[in-house]
Amino acid sequence: MSIPRLTDTTLRDGSHAISYSYTIEQVKDIVRGLDEAGVPVIEVSHGAGLNGSTIQQGFSKTPEFELIKAAVETVKQAKIASLFVPGIGTSEELREAVEIGIKAIRIAVHCTEADVTEQYIRLAKELDIEAVGFLMMSHTQPAEVLARQAKLMESYGADCVYVVDSAGAFVPQDVRERVSALKEALSIDVGFHAHNNLGLAIGNTVAALEAGADQVDGTVRGLGAGAGNAPTEVIVATLNKMGIDTAISLAGLMDLSEEVVAPIMPGPIVIDRDNLASGYAGVYNSFLLHVRKAAEQFDLNPTEIMEELGKRQAIAGQEDWILDIALELAEKKKDLQNI
Repeated sequence: MSIPRLTDTTLRDGSHAISYSYTIEQVKDIVRGLDEAGVPVIEVSHGAGLNGSTIQQGFSKTPEFELIKAAVETVKQAKIASLFVPGIGTSEELREAVEIGIKAIRIAVHCTEADVTEQYIRLAKELDIEAVGFLMMSHTQPAEVLARQAKLMESYGADCVYVVDSAGAFVPQDVRERVSALKEALSIDVGFHAHNNLGLAIGNTVAALEAGADQVDGTVRGLGAGAGNAPTEVIVATLNKMGIDTAISLAGLMDLSEEVVAPIMPGPIVIDRDNLASGYAGVYNSFLLHVRKAAEQFDLNPTEIMEELGKRQAIAGQEDWILDIALELAEKKKDLQNI
């Protein structure tokens, strides 16, 4: 098993969990801690990617380009990356982020829509930065479909393609099958991004590495959408126990987790009823805050909405569907009560 490249996405995926409220000082403190610990890639952007600060996705407390600039000015060794979702971000935001100083862009689409990434992957290479393809909701498609989509991204110039468990719905066998299929199909790196809704983020990350993954993601203290991500410090500890030296300071990450990230968190990341329902139903993790608000508004159990979203195979970008479904369920419940 080769030494994987680790990307920490606390300052992107983690923003979902704190309602996009990062401050410039918090970004500097987290970047400094990750950089000093030796983490090679640090992702910084709104949780929904560049230009994600909208009424639909949720507004950032501090404009994301100010946060990205703070990260770029603070870092000494690591590469600063951002997430980009076509349709939310445009070429204009990508160019602006590159001008500020990001060195990599992670271009995320639903796992059957790789063709949408072509112009942005090609633009990233024209701008001389790393381009990474992100196949979101990868649990919804079999391995052979993901491999074909990944091949498209490779043909556009991607440097790596990720299998992304956006709903925390995978078990290890699912991960092995999909990562193995991409490793067989591609000549570029393969990555894996985990969520912890079934309590398997670390186990799935290990399964990905056993299947040949070259890159994996984590967040400090597991801070992320839904039930969170594979904790960066636990990934490093696990790899150390497996005899894989990442050259990343575990002690530094543990201190960062305890002293900097923990005080930012509104509470511990746990697999509660809503998060488990999301993973079990295969619902996109960043929907959770929207689902909880809709459930409160219409006097519903969030699990009811999650189950319906899962049945309808909702994907990223369909957040407005949550209110429609909540209204339908509320009306059905009212009709039953009136019988």
